[in-house]
Amino acid sequence: MRALRWFALSVGAVVFLLPFAVLVRDGVGGWSEVFSDREIPLVRSLLNSTVVAVGQTVGQVVLCALAGYGLARVPYRHASVVLYAIVATLMVPTAVTFLPSFVVVSSLGWLSDLRGLIVPGLFSALNVFLFRQYFQDFPTPLEEAGRLDGLTVWGVYWRVVVPNSRGFVAAIAVIDFIGSWNQFLWPLIIAQDSSTWTVQVALSSLLTAQNPRITLLFAAATVSILPIVLIFVVLQRYLVRGVTETGLTGQ
Repeated sequence: MRALRWFALSVGAVVFLLPFAVLVRDGVGGWSEVFSDREIPLVRSLLNSTVVAVGQTVGQVVLCALAGYGLARVPYRHASVVLYAIVATLMVPTAVTFLPSFVVVSSLGWLSDLRGLIVPGLFSALNVFLFRQYFQDFPTPLEEAGRLDGLTVWGVYWRVVVPNSRGFVAAIAVIDFIGSWNQFLWPLIIAQDSSTWTVQVALSSLLTAQNPRITLLFAAATVSILPIVLIFVVLQRYLVRGVTETGLTGQ
């Protein structure tokens, strides 16, 4: 039985790693050009993607954790109404909000500006819901001990809750970072100048109907996925723990 399990895992690993192996193999010929092509600002786009992904990840974790803790622990008569309103936004298709968001960003003068890429993604209804569910199950004796020591609600949150929630916070941060790094449509609309391109937009410029540069595209794609692969490998234990603690495993 154990041998069969290992065989199944090996087959699954090969299936999932095969596209990556093909990507690296076919991109070898473009490694010498990938950072020297002046038409494609790959280094700048990597830096832009890093700034956007880190900014959105930090913003979402901070804002959504505060909102989730407030909904879970701070007494408020209309907390349920607020929660339902937040969750209801998850049923609104993203495409519906593109035009209003673009109008707002444009009126603020944030086109071709990293603020236009970062700020609209600082809040996530799903993350608020997940944090709220997590904090509802947080051990109340720890919070009560903090109150007995004279801590305020903010003190309990910052000095008791946050240090004991690092695994879950790290899991949410990993998911947010990967999602932000892989964004394409919104950066394509907002980053109208090549100086504000993210890496996904830069990659798309290599694939045109007139002159598809497949080898260079594969080489650049290999470089672009290295940061998220590294982050996933380093923090995967937090990701697994976080998924378990949210109850998404169906247990």
